[in-house]
Amino acid sequence: MTPRFTRRQAWQLVAVLLGGFVVGRGAHWLTPVGRDIGRSDTVAAILDGTDSPRSGPRDATLRLAVFSDYRCPACRQAFPALENAIRADGAVQVISKDWPIFGAASERAAQVALASTAQGIYTAVHHALMTDDRGIDDAMLEDVVTAAGGDWARLTSDLRVQGDTITERLRSNGREALSVGLTGTPGYLAGPILQLGALDAGGFARLFARARAAP
Repeated sequence: MTPRFTRRQAWQLVAVLLGGFVVGRGAHWLTPVGRDIGRSDTVAAILDGTDSPRSGPRDATLRLAVFSDYRCPACRQAFPALENAIRADGAVQVISKDWPIFGAASERAAQVALASTAQGIYTAVHHALMTDDRGIDDAMLEDVVTAAGGDWARLTSDLRVQGDTITERLRSNGREALSVGLTGTPGYLAGPILQLGALDAGGFARLFARARAAP
């Protein structure tokens, strides 16, 4: 015969489950996000450099370098949470570090994204490439650029002229990533705090707070 819970026992079980949930969430919020790698010249070069696309307020109180690949599942999964956290914070400047490590399609997408900077549409193209579920090919890329208000013919011309410069920028992003200890994407450098791997919106908020509190 299956034993039956009394009402008191049922409430006790609920209390235990709720207590475990609260403790678990508390531990989640208390667990440090990222690791402090110090305010080295290497970190300063990444955050102070002017060669990468930037978005956000000029008077931001925090700079965040984001190393990502348009075909990286974790990058794409974390992207909406990152956008929400940045929007909620209101004082984060994002430095986009395209780091195509998932093959030729990733590299082509990153090249197109950087080439779109000349038309002032990088942010829109970047957002589209992070959220569009289609496979990446030139037809898809042309559609993304056009939808962002860009001129595909001009972009392909810019790529022919600036191809070597853009390729070197992507290689430099890779060297920068490795120089701070990143082994893959996504990677987030918030001030001196380095985070490897995706976070939810709450995790990004904690990352921003730890970065601002760092000496």
